[in-house]
Amino acid sequence: MYFSFSNNCIIQMPELTPDYQYYCEIFKNTPKPFAFTDLDLLNENIRQILKRTGSAKKIRVASKSVRCRAVLEHVLAASDQFQGIMSFHPQEAVWLSQQGFDDILMGYPIWHETDLRAVAEEVKQGKMLVLMIDSPAHVQRINAIGQAMQVALPVCIDIDMSSKFPGIHFGVFRSSVHNATEALEVYEAIEAADFVTLDGIMGYEAQIAGLGDKIPGQAVKNAMIKLLKKRSIKEIARRRASVVHALAAQGAKLRVVNGGGTGSLESTIQEEVVTEVTVGSGFYTPGLFDNYSQFSHLPAAAYAIEVVRQPLPGMYTCLGGGYVASGAIAKDKQPVPYLPQGFRLTDNEGTGEVQTPITYQGSETLTYGSPIFLRHSKAGELCERFNEMHLVSEGKIAGKEPTFRGEGKCFL
Repeated sequence: MYFSFSNNCIIQMPELTPDYQYYCEIFKNTPKPFAFTDLDLLNENIRQILKRTGSAKKIRVASKSVRCRAVLEHVLAASDQFQGIMSFHPQEAVWLSQQGFDDILMGYPIWHETDLRAVAEEVKQGKMLVLMIDSPAHVQRINAIGQAMQVALPVCIDIDMSSKFPGIHFGVFRSSVHNATEALEVYEAIEAADFVTLDGIMGYEAQIAGLGDKIPGQAVKNAMIKLLKKRSIKEIARRRASVVHALAAQGAKLRVVNGGGTGSLESTIQEEVVTEVTVGSGFYTPGLFDNYSQFSHLPAAAYAIEVVRQPLPGMYTCLGGGYVASGAIAKDKQPVPYLPQGFRLTDNEGTGEVQTPITYQGSETLTYGSPIFLRHSKAGELCERFNEMHLVSEGKIAGKEPTFRGEGKCFL
């Protein structure tokens, strides 16, 4: 059964397996292209995320992977276990704070004085906005702003969670702080600063949370990734604990020890020192998250383009659709064919700015105006291409809500 969240209560609703005709009927009068979120599937993803996390850890919501204020509110209202936001840009954090959100952890360091002053102004008004740092230079910069504005600014030390194996850098190039010794050097700078306070540490194990290990047709690579993940999980758990204990020994009181992501919940929650995990992609569940062996969530967000030509039998050309994801250039950054089941993109063109040809030999009848549904490769980025998300529930459009872009915001 699926569940729908309403006023923090859970109500039972009929089981639903969305298919092509289901969405065709819902959107029969909707001009294309458009993006949508299926609230029934979103609610099931929320329930599964809560189940995977257990009750011992708080869940911070990654705004980068949502980028729609109404959906952020919907997730946060679903359970008291969802607490706080991880923001991807200082102007976004300030804007969200001004919209009523609180306990906002910056996911990345910032430097520009205008942005730092804007964050400091929110803190001065009593809001909890936490700056991310990974060097004494960050501390000195923040302290100068805090002193000028006469406000103490909370910070979080970003610990690099990449693992190094012989000949392999397993992870992403993120922080300059890799171990307890380097964390203590940053903490010394914080202790010497009059207008900076340590609020917590964060470590994002991208090689666990953001790397699929069930990629079709890549059995050898999948096996290697699983092996490296297993070794990395043990290594980073020891390293994170050593950082926490070293800081505590020097008198640091950490409100937040943040870790993980959608793809690493099962391992991150096992770490005793971790107080909260971050989840973002799991709510929409984009195409890249089809390739994980330990969990399977539902495709709650997608977009539709329209058939406008038929150059050959079995081939249809759609208008637009070229919403390619960020990251290393590869086929897996293209949108993923969704509905009708069985259609394929062409190798030569893929999804294009103004046209996307597809091949389809299935049972559905496609003609001019027929919708073709795709899913974005990465969560959140789809919202940068649309001004609004259509919200679907129980077989009908339940409303339309603006994305960040639709509210006139473009942060990155």
